[in-house]
Amino acid sequence: MLPESVELLQTSVLDDAQVLDVGGWAKPLGRANWVIDLMPYDTRGLYGTEDGLEERFGAASWVQRDICAREPWPFADDQFDFAVCSHTLEDVRDPVFACSELARVAKAGYIEVPSRLEEQSYGFQGPWAGWGHHHWFCDVDENGIEFVFKHHVLHGRESDHFPAWFQQGLTPQQRVQSLWWEGGFRFGERVILEADELDTYLAGFVAEHAAEVERPKRRWRSG
Repeated sequence: MLPESVELLQTSVLDDAQVLDVGGWAKPLGRANWVIDLMPYDTRGLYGTEDGLEERFGAASWVQRDICAREPWPFADDQFDFAVCSHTLEDVRDPVFACSELARVAKAGYIEVPSRLEEQSYGFQGPWAGWGHHHWFCDVDENGIEFVFKHHVLHGRESDHFPAWFQQGLTPQQRVQSLWWEGGFRFGERVILEADELDTYLAGFVAEHAAEVERPKRRWRSG
């Protein structure tokens, strides 16, 4: 999560609020009272905690399950005052269902996903664009989030992705998109069937945003 988002969460969520972390296994939110994730409690925290706080959740409030299993999560409607879902939706096979449950069990929340500036940057992880384990592009606006299948043509056509140096110049804020929501949010999948529409979606974004990062100047050494 962005540091400023963690700080805002700490100052705006009341101490007695019930908080759920959705998909927080690798870096759970210490402030969370409950966590739901595919991975077991005992293996949590690969990258530490998100907020550096002592964990409020425990083994009894860690729900291990597939959040896309098309079965309601084991929580009541509006059980949580706040829910955090950070860098999870782009990974899972059915982010639309996950969003429907997220909006059902929580009154408000925060979502963070990679930006398309990062996800359409080539070569920073390997010979492909973006992160290899991400399945979706995420388009976020003030009202919600739309998911687009991450088509493999992205990796081979230069018009569809930014060069490798582009990602290296992105600020932390440019690398992600975030959504603060209350009382529900809009979500869904944009299904692209025609090649022309896909070309416009991918290449058009690159053309529109190519100037947002300045290419680093090459440094020469004498001798």
